[in-house]
Amino acid sequence: MKATWLLEWGRRAPSVASAASTSVASIAQLSRYAHRPRRWQNLRTGSPSYPRSFTTTIIPQATVDSGRGDPSRGESALSIPGTRVVPASPSYFTGTPDFTDDLLNLQLLLYRHIRLPVVAPGQAPRVAWKKLVHYRLQAGESIRAAKYHKILEVVRRLNQIHPAVLPTEVREAMELYKRDIDPHQNRPNPGRIDQFGRSAGAGRRKSSSARVWLVEGEGEVLINGKNLVTAFPRVHDRESVVWALKATDRMDKYNVWAMVRGGGTTGQAEAVTLGVARALLVHEPLLKPALRRVDDQGAPGCVTRDPRRVERKKPGKLKARKMPAWKKR
Repeated sequence: MKATWLLEWGRRAPSVASAASTSVASIAQLSRYAHRPRRWQNLRTGSPSYPRSFTTTIIPQATVDSGRGDPSRGESALSIPGTRVVPASPSYFTGTPDFTDDLLNLQLLLYRHIRLPVVAPGQAPRVAWKKLVHYRLQAGESIRAAKYHKILEVVRRLNQIHPAVLPTEVREAMELYKRDIDPHQNRPNPGRIDQFGRSAGAGRRKSSSARVWLVEGEGEVLINGKNLVTAFPRVHDRESVVWALKATDRMDKYNVWAMVRGGGTTGQAEAVTLGVARALLVHEPLLKPALRRVDDQGAPGCVTRDPRRVERKKPGKLKARKMPAWKKR
């Protein structure tokens, strides 16, 4: 790929004495700027390219050589005294030229269309924006998270413009920051009831995992082939197992069979809770708001997976964070 340059002429012609020194300075300045842009793979087109901020143009050769420089003598336009290299974008002199250009372009779009009507809060289209790692690969620059958040703020504000009046240039600009695959469009597979009237649900908590089957019955509960009292001696664990049925007044309507393994009694009980709630939603999907509702103590609903785990022990400490007693002597 041939680099092209924009040549600026001085208003006054340099003297003959300073022509040689000016030519040497121009060539030195040219070599410094020529090695500055770094070549990388363009992720949008799949072809090698140079930074967008370094794209330049050239004055026609006939215009440049008229009255200055003789091609027959081997004198090129770049060796003419009084010329210097000028990048196409002022952002070239910053540490992150591509990021600066992207942010300025988005802010200019927002300034142009700031008066357009917007949708109500919470009604904007759900969009999965690119993460910081993806943008770094796209720009080829080491961008900090705080800087990338500035771009996301402007893009989210542009996304609030009403779709009926959304300009084409804004839509095309936002497409550059969207992920290729939208995770918001993924839908879970709906559960099914088998020929025996059973619905299945899986639950996990800490290192425990449970597989639960729910069928209409009289309210019997079997955990690993044992009744509820034998499987969970603690009252709190028993209440956790049937919490989903108790919260929806379905204690005497369904029978529960569960296979659980791993972890302790508390983890196993809460794993069964999640499995019972998911199996119950297969029979009655309209119960999801009631199962998701927060109780009086502020605990989350029983259809949410609890990701908390025991923090690992660190070297030099008694437990995860507990330090040994310090003594001076």
